[in-house]
Amino acid sequence: MDADNFNTFDFLINDEDEVMLLLYERESEPQNPHIELDTEDNAALLVRNNNDSLLLKDINAEVFDSLQDADTLMVCELSRSENEKETEIVYAYEAEIRD
Repeated sequence: MDADNFNTFDFLINDEDEVMLLLYERESEPQNPHIELDTEDNAALLVRNNNDSLLLKDINAEVFDSLQDADTLMVCELSRSENEKETEIVYAYEAEIRD
């Protein structure tokens, strides 16, 4: 992830085909988060709370396939630090996946 652009995100897939979303922390705290998949555009809308959502575009086909097979997505929000070694996980939570 690029610390110069705090609007970036990245997905990781483990050996069990479980997906994790990494992004930089947002201003508000997540509450009842969920993610809505857009199968036509290989995109998703992460709804963090009633006032904050984030559109994730151009999701890799392999990642999108894994998301379609899952019930939840693990999300880790990282601190906004210019020094990569000082980056910490601020929020870690599961978001329900909705089609």
